[in-house]
Amino acid sequence: MKLTTPLKSNSIKIMLLGSGELGKEVAIEANRLGCEVIAVDRYPNAPAMLVAQKSYVINMKNKDQVLDVIRREKPNFVLPEIEAINIEALFEAESEGIHVIPNAEAVNKTMNRKNIRVFAAETLGLKTSKYKFVSTYEDLKEACDELGYPVVVKPIMSSSGHGQSIVKSPEEVITAWEFAKADARGSADELIVEEFIDFDYEITLLTAKNDKEIVFCPPIGHIQSGGDYIFSWQEMEMSETALKKAQEIARKIVEGLGGRGIFGVELFVKGDEVFFSEVSPRPHDTGLVTLITQSQSEFALHIRAVLNLPLGFEFLTPGASAAFKADKDSYIPTFEIDPEVFSDKSRFIVFGKPEAHPGRRMGVLLVSDKNAKEALKKAQELIGKIKIL
Repeated sequence: MKLTTPLKSNSIKIMLLGSGELGKEVAIEANRLGCEVIAVDRYPNAPAMLVAQKSYVINMKNKDQVLDVIRREKPNFVLPEIEAINIEALFEAESEGIHVIPNAEAVNKTMNRKNIRVFAAETLGLKTSKYKFVSTYEDLKEACDELGYPVVVKPIMSSSGHGQSIVKSPEEVITAWEFAKADARGSADELIVEEFIDFDYEITLLTAKNDKEIVFCPPIGHIQSGGDYIFSWQEMEMSETALKKAQEIARKIVEGLGGRGIFGVELFVKGDEVFFSEVSPRPHDTGLVTLITQSQSEFALHIRAVLNLPLGFEFLTPGASAAFKADKDSYIPTFEIDPEVFSDKSRFIVFGKPEAHPGRRMGVLLVSDKNAKEALKKAQELIGKIKIL
């Protein structure tokens, strides 16, 4: 752990626990409003550290190290930007008067699929897929048979779809069990088995909340591969009935969790029916598209909500985003980008990660067009014009 003696500051201090590409955009927006940003992560030169006023490298799962850096800096707000953080440290910091965004209990609920599913379905009464929690292989086989194939098996704690699989027959149960156990984050003692919903599409409904208002961004459609987003577009076409149901669900979940900030509410849509899936109490990777579609991106809205500022924004243009992932190892990542990528309707953002590895997200392509379908088509074409040498 690397720690330095903090300098005195008269600015509002925002500490990011997690300093990847999403944290970097949050830091930029915080800087624009005159805030001092302290970026914290498990490795040096993380993207947000490139634009923060100060940075620390610690073990994010170590309670003492997380508390030490918070107590040294005494930030006005702590923004958990990843899930792999020691939750006990957040509760203790909150008890000492530190404002955790949105609050420590919301972070605790959303980082654990069991906590958030029970809260959403049983406490708030939201419509979800049928589910069961299992802790043994025998329980898993029984749950799969009871819910009926296909089913979805996931670790209770993981991120970006890691450990998640669709089980189509009894013969595939053992593979799903081993996969979920291997990719679980934290305790692998329990898994969730979900009824497979043959949905028409899924959306992210970015929902910003301060102490006075809740605003909804236009719905974002997305395509995933291996549980990780590769394309997103805004706005996703859906019926007025489905949109109203989606907003009702999002309002209930963010009001139930409480606090301030932006929430990435993930929903399944089948016809006019809407099912709650998950929620992240922070900017969502599919929301990178808002950097080109909205007058205030999800990152700007997040900081505004944190500071309790008005949340008004304008939807400027339909658009799409394409995640650029490395296909090789590189310890000095160098990009080769076709000039066509940079136009009046498209641009590429380099995250600034210090190393590239196969599958690691290194940048994002943003495209606007007359409609989201055309923007997505263009993004799918242009992403192939970017390479890491």
